[in-house]
Order: sequence, then C-alpha cells, then structure tokens
Amino acid sequence: MKNHIIWHPATITKSDRQRLNNHKSCALWFTGYSGSGKSTLANEVDHQLFSMGVRSFVLDGDNIRHGLNKGLGFSKNDRIENIRRVGEVAKLFVDSGQIVMTAFISPYREDRENVRKLFKQEEFKEIYVECPFEICERRDPKGLYKKARKGEIRDFTGIDSPYEPPVDPELVISTHNCSVAKAAEKIIDYLVDEGVIFK
Repeated sequence: MKNHIIWHPATITKSDRQRLNNHKSCALWFTGYSGSGKSTLANEVDHQLFSMGVRSFVLDGDNIRHGLNKGLGFSKNDRIENIRRVGEVAKLFVDSGQIVMTAFISPYREDRENVRKLFKQEEFKEIYVECPFEICERRDPKGLYKKARKGEIRDFTGIDSPYEPPVDPELVISTHNCSVAKAAEKIIDYLVDEGVIFK
C-alpha cells in the first residue's frame, strides 16, 4: 500500500510563505530536564516574537500528550515515538513559514539528531536549557520529582531514566542565573544575527 502513496507538491512554497511573512522559518528545539524552564522560556520567546509581528507557535510536551500523543507512555520506545511525531509536526510548521518552538525533555541525543535530519541545516536550532539537576528538582513546578522519588512515576528523566545533554547545540541558555526575559532576548538576538528575523 505504501508504494501507492505519492507526495502531492504544494502550490504555495515555503519560500512564498516566508516572503509573505517577511521572515524565515525554523524550529527552535528546547531540550533539558523537567523544571529547567523549557516551556516558560519558549512561551516568552513566542510572546516577544508575536510583539514583533513574527508568526510563531509553541509545541509543548505536556500539551501534545493531551492530544496527538495521548496514547504514548514514558518507556524508551514511547519516548522515541513521541519525539519522532513532534519532529514531523515541527517540520510542517517550518514548511508553513513559521518559527516553531518545541519544549520537550527529549532525553536521547539520537532522537534529537534524527529530528535534525528532517530539516535543512539552517532550519533546526537546538537550544540546551541548562540548569543543574538539583535546582530543577528543587523547583519541581508540577510536583513530578516528588512523585518520582516516591515511586509513583516510573521512567522519570534524571531519576530512573537518563538524560543525554547536547554535545554541540546552537545555543546554551542557563536558566538558573538569568531571568526569563533576558534569556528570551538572547534567543531573539541570535535569530536576528542568523538572519531568520529582522528588527
């Protein structure tokens, strides 16, 4: 059956949409421990981009699991499939001419590299939201670390499941010694320097 599925080319191209938007499109892939500030930072960047008239959207890990990925658990295979699906969705956003931000722990390097391969080199920006594990656990905004320590949550990243930090990310943002607004400004400045958006 797969041999009968044929790609249908779009009439309006990605370049057409970028010209209309007056900015390029890319995926900002936020990765880091739970509690490192990925979602908070992604949403602040989204807010700043919106105020600049840039078309953008945030794909949040928890939100995606309420819909598209609600049938997936947290085993290694389910995590791999979770990130594969999100990568494909992120690519659609980039093809639509938007800047898409993904806030997912995405603990495995291989999974992140597989997603990177979906994009042109300049269209994928891995952002390591770096924060010491102890601080992430102390923050525990959703009470997940506490539940994991009690054994109520299995396969929790950093406790009984590994996290593999990026080796060579496009950006490293340390959220334990920088305000959210300042961290977002660093990302905005980076996008300007890369010629993705214009001030």
